[in-house]
Amino acid sequence: MATLESSELLLNNDGSIYHLNLLPEEVAPNIILVGDPGRVGMVSDHFDSIRVKKNNREMITHTGVYNNLPVSVISTGMGTDNIDIVLNELDALFNIDLEKREIKSMHTALNIVRVGTSGALQPGIAPDTTIVSTHGIGLDGMLYYYRNLDRVMNHDMTEQFISQLSWPSVLPKPYFVEANNNLLKAIGEGFTHGITATAPGFYAPQGRKLRLSTFLPDLNGMLQSFSYHNLKITNFEMETSALYGLGLMMGHNTLTLTNIVANRVDKTHSASYHPSMEKLIISVLDRLSSIKSMSAE
Repeated sequence: MATLESSELLLNNDGSIYHLNLLPEEVAPNIILVGDPGRVGMVSDHFDSIRVKKNNREMITHTGVYNNLPVSVISTGMGTDNIDIVLNELDALFNIDLEKREIKSMHTALNIVRVGTSGALQPGIAPDTTIVSTHGIGLDGMLYYYRNLDRVMNHDMTEQFISQLSWPSVLPKPYFVEANNNLLKAIGEGFTHGITATAPGFYAPQGRKLRLSTFLPDLNGMLQSFSYHNLKITNFEMETSALYGLGLMMGHNTLTLTNIVANRVDKTHSASYHPSMEKLIISVLDRLSSIKSMSAE
């Protein structure tokens, strides 16, 4: 079995994985990801007990127990580039022997649920509504650096999107990836479902104009108009497509739930999204703890 070089699998002096600063025994196989480091405590405050608190840069981890479920909450920071780091390092903690630097023969599938915020792209979606992402559409291009994206992306949705919107070839080629169906059924019931667009930035990549002009002045209108078998793009954020794509390629179960902070079409904004976020966190913890066992699809 090939040994992974130290330049490829980066470890700290104590043997912990480089960015997350975690040892394998310090993270649970059930993981809630949040973008905001300040949201880690909002989640772990509901744990029955906490046994690990570690941090490095914007990545904070609390690991404990909720309703007899071992669970970790980890902040990723913003963007698909950070998701690339976090997903690869979480996978390594479970599926690579860090001491021997060898890939394990037995694969461990993780349950990874992102809880965050986003902006609505369809009229009538009120602020504080929870959106469950049935699909992520990546506008960032990051996953094309991986060889297996072709195996997990929805090619028909991707080509329909490019065709319907006359997507400019100078921009990264979009890609559609689906949520894990088991997690979608177990956790997503009762929430609004839709396609989530994942942007590589917050301003022009999400149709915002301050001092600089945008390349696509009607980007949000273009996204709003897309339709695939009655599915619509409901919201904008910066992480889901990478989470779904890497999760599928690595054999993990992934799902995103986000609360709407603002509706970009109706020009409405949440007065305070913290109460609805608190409610969403409790709901996700309750539903995640009710899952007995699950294999990646």
